[in-house]
Amino acid sequence: MERIASFQVDHNKLVPGMYLSRRDGDVATLDLRFKKPNTGDLLSNAELHSVEHIIATLLRNGRAKDAVIYFGPMGCQTGFYLLLDSRQVSDAQAVELVKEVFAAGAAYDGEMPGKSPVECGNYINLDVALAKAQCAAYCGIIQEWTAEKLAY
Repeated sequence: MERIASFQVDHNKLVPGMYLSRRDGDVATLDLRFKKPNTGDLLSNAELHSVEHIIATLLRNGRAKDAVIYFGPMGCQTGFYLLLDSRQVSDAQAVELVKEVFAAGAAYDGEMPGKSPVECGNYINLDVALAKAQCAAYCGIIQEWTAEKLAY
């Protein structure tokens, strides 16, 4: 079988940041890497889940909501994938969008979105403080990121 694109990246050299993982037609997949792979330093299930709820909610209610296709955690627990319609958002705009939404996540002041048994299948491991801390840490990682730095 053909190896998928993300398995062709040398994860031993990959550092936290923001990368253009692939482009499929008009869909741009961004690799939002929080942790250095293969170090054992992973996001916990509660951190992944909490960041997912807040950032997905902010993205889908923000200025680029029509361009958002998907936001969710990586199975390896080192970050997230964000899929965007590249007809609506350029690479440079995507970088700014990610900076903006994670800054909003770090400053989030409210109840956890979707924290009920009706809205979520694992609502008990959601924690606003965990999400805010991870969003703030990621803001520090990407504060100087540009579209030119999106290449692995």
